[in-house]
Amino acid sequence: MEKVVLAYSGGLDTSVAIPWLHEHYNMDVIAVTADVGNERDFTAIREKALRTGASTAYVVDAKDLFVRHFVFPALQAGAIYGDAYPLATALARPLIAKILVDYARQEGASAVAHGCTGKGNDQVRFDVSVGALAPDLKVIAPVREWRWSREEEINYAAEHDIPVPITASSPYSIDENLWGRSIEAGVLEDPWAEPPDDVWQWTTDPARAPDAPAYVEIEFERGVPIGLDGYHLDGVTLVERLNELAGAHGVGRLDQVEDRLVGIKSREIYEAPAAVVLHGAHAALEQLTLSKDQALFKKDVAKQLAALIYNGLWFSAHHQDLAAYVASSQRFVTGIVQLRLYKGGFRVTGRKSPNSLYNAALATYDKGDTFSHEAALGFIELWGLPLRTQASAQLLTSGASDALGLTGPDGNALGPGDRAGPRPPPPAPQ
Repeated sequence: MEKVVLAYSGGLDTSVAIPWLHEHYNMDVIAVTADVGNERDFTAIREKALRTGASTAYVVDAKDLFVRHFVFPALQAGAIYGDAYPLATALARPLIAKILVDYARQEGASAVAHGCTGKGNDQVRFDVSVGALAPDLKVIAPVREWRWSREEEINYAAEHDIPVPITASSPYSIDENLWGRSIEAGVLEDPWAEPPDDVWQWTTDPARAPDAPAYVEIEFERGVPIGLDGYHLDGVTLVERLNELAGAHGVGRLDQVEDRLVGIKSREIYEAPAAVVLHGAHAALEQLTLSKDQALFKKDVAKQLAALIYNGLWFSAHHQDLAAYVASSQRFVTGIVQLRLYKGGFRVTGRKSPNSLYNAALATYDKGDTFSHEAALGFIELWGLPLRTQASAQLLTSGASDALGLTGPDGNALGPGDRAGPRPPPPAPQ
């Protein structure tokens, strides 16, 4: 009998996949659960997989690998999708794909399987990642093949006596790891509907958060967080503690309509307290330590990396190239950032670095100013030279007022008595 390695979470989709794979493919199912900070009872999940029909069930502690090789490199890059999503689920998928391939080789399996739907992003991430790492392995996606509704899946589970943590009255689809929690489906499919209170599990309602703010200091070395409030911590512990601290103050709630890779828009709810705070702190430290040109170029790199990760292309040469630039850009991003957490939000209150490009003697308007004010005059003369030349030769000629933006809302050129700005409405008729 051929073997298939199933990425098993214990949720609805993967729970019903085990008997379905037996019935439709006649394959020996090996369940592999990757612990990327899901905070679940993995002993119970393993026992459930065996009880449901898996011949073997493995649980892999991948938290440290996840943080060191996926989360923190994305943090160094500033990779955020759609200006909000810190890519929690997207970052975990290539690691899980690698683990599936490793166990497929170990067990002599001819295929791997996952519980992704045919309209989501994760199917692409798994399929493409496995294809890059092991093109010979077949990829099976039961949910994509059977096209059941959530209600039909729940009924199938009941018929096969499979306990699942989902009911028709609470049909959320949830994915969790150390970097964040994603929630979709059910009432959340209406982008006008406010998320019910039971959606939020990691973050306190900002209205009920403590009345006193909390201050936290985060230490970075080469763009990687290494300390919290003066204590050096491993990456997993640091993220866990920051999730608890920021979450207690209601920080990290995200609600967005995002563009999926498969071409549809979807409403997504995320909780990511540590990710939101760390991205904010890291960006503040980069303001001190990156040059203007580095900062501008790195924004483009961050957007490309975010899209690349979101779209399942982690194991690509382009990712390796971009990652090399990011690593180089982080050589001097070392220092401490202080933040104030309060009622669902945060702000940076201080930052310092031994590699800071901020020079107080140049920036001050007080005594001790070393900036050359005399040099500014020559700088302005040369800086404005191309503009003055073009304006004199082209833009100030007759009929070229619109080229300088000197037109009113009616398209006519502004005259000497016209004001640059909105005009007051005409008086009301008497």
